[in-house]
Amino acid sequence: MTRRLRCVGIVPVFLAAMTLSFGMANAADKTKVDEATKRVERGAKQIGQGEVGLGFREMFTGIGYTIVEGAKFSGENISEFFTGKQK
Repeated sequence: MTRRLRCVGIVPVFLAAMTLSFGMANAADKTKVDEATKRVERGAKQIGQGEVGLGFREMFTGIGYTIVEGAKFSGENISEFFTGKQK
């Protein structure tokens, strides 16, 4: 029963920490994430215009960059939160 009570206490603390880190999201530079997202949009538009091969390549490359840059961005925000630093 104590394990369950411990989980009940840990989850709100974790959610609060995540909420605060997202509040500091403006401190980090997210232009690379936005650029990668626009690359996905360009690929989807190319597919809609009939350029399927080029569109898929652009879209999936953009998805990969979005995942990588999003992970970097999230890591920066979390590390800023725990170290107390803001840009």
